[in-house]
Amino acid sequence: MTDPFAAFRLTGRTALVTGARREIGRAIALGLAGAGARLAIHHAGTPEEADDAAAVVAEIEAMGGTAVAFAQDFVRDDAGHHLAAAVTAWAPVDILVLNASIELPEDFVTITRERFDRQIAVNLRTTMELLQDLVPPMADRGWGRVVTIGSVQQERPHPAMLVYAGSKAAQLNWARSLARQFGGRGVTVNNLAPGAILTARNRVQMRTEAAALVQRIPAGRLGTPDDLVGAAMLLCSDAGRYINGANLFVDGGRAAV
Repeated sequence: MTDPFAAFRLTGRTALVTGARREIGRAIALGLAGAGARLAIHHAGTPEEADDAAAVVAEIEAMGGTAVAFAQDFVRDDAGHHLAAAVTAWAPVDILVLNASIELPEDFVTITRERFDRQIAVNLRTTMELLQDLVPPMADRGWGRVVTIGSVQQERPHPAMLVYAGSKAAQLNWARSLARQFGGRGVTVNNLAPGAILTARNRVQMRTEAAALVQRIPAGRLGTPDDLVGAAMLLCSDAGRYINGANLFVDGGRAAV
């Protein structure tokens, strides 16, 4: 009998997951490692983030896998180019999961250039640099997977997150554009859009908003980082080879309401 899980296996593949030291990035990294991929665990470089990334590496190694942590602050100039060079020197990247992002909530009339530029640098500029450096080599080798981690806010923007929501909408546009450009060369590019996922970033906010929000989610609960893993593994493997340019919501049905 043919192994139904063979297409999900990633043995021999190398994956770079940005923002992989905790929460959604960590969960996806562990899932890909469990499928056999080597993992490049990106973090922003603070002592706390370095410790978290080291813990993820240790967890993957305890599973019998291979992982290395890479530090790069995405606010810095050419951060994406530097990270791409460092990881590629370790191993050619077959799978790119663009998870790292920042959101700075505030009323749109008070947005400053500094706060605008910071979000654009992390959420878009560094994303573009990583795509520029890593996608063409994937196409040259005839196989690659790119998954951008979007947000339900790309279609349902929160009024206090104008820049963040806009950056996620732009990222989806890029994913669709690149899917058209590289789909015929063995590279798929898709956007995975989480809904209300309970993470450290929104834990305080959810103490007051969760009950009302859950009423608008058909699944009747908030999501967890582990809820993203199955969809990510599909899009990062041969099991999802005919999915290209898609926007996949993992939101308990919220986008359908």
